[in-house]
Amino acid sequence: MQKIGFAEALDSIVASDPRYEREAYVFLRDALDYTTKQQKKPKGASVRHVAGPELLEGVRKYALKEFGPMVVTVLSYWGVRKTEDIGHMVFNLIGAGIFGKTEEDSIDDFKNVYDFTEAFLKPFEPQKMLPASFPPGLPAPKAV
Repeated sequence: MQKIGFAEALDSIVASDPRYEREAYVFLRDALDYTTKQQKKPKGASVRHVAGPELLEGVRKYALKEFGPMVVTVLSYWGVRKTEDIGHMVFNLIGAGIFGKTEEDSIDDFKNVYDFTEAFLKPFEPQKMLPASFPPGLPAPKAV
């Protein structure tokens, strides 16, 4: 059996499951690479398997790094609106032989892991200013 390349696998995946744009799969592969490079491993050790929640955390960090405050807009444009969508993409890539899995891996590993608003928009919201405290003995300014 001849192993197919990433581009050919994406052609097949996008044709059979049009929910997600091709670019989303390229981003996911890059996010997996980013995640594996962030792993702490002994020198000379091979890259270990990345579980669903760990991949999702890597996706979150990589997406924030790559797209900043536009991350929700970009992911939504690609059809990715929740962590479960990432799980479906992962399992599409597994089915195509691009990603691997263990017996413990499940689509359920990707359900409701984090809320996109919390994960991707909250880091860019302005911080609430705490009321200024005045040194003892100084009166607070009067409202006009």
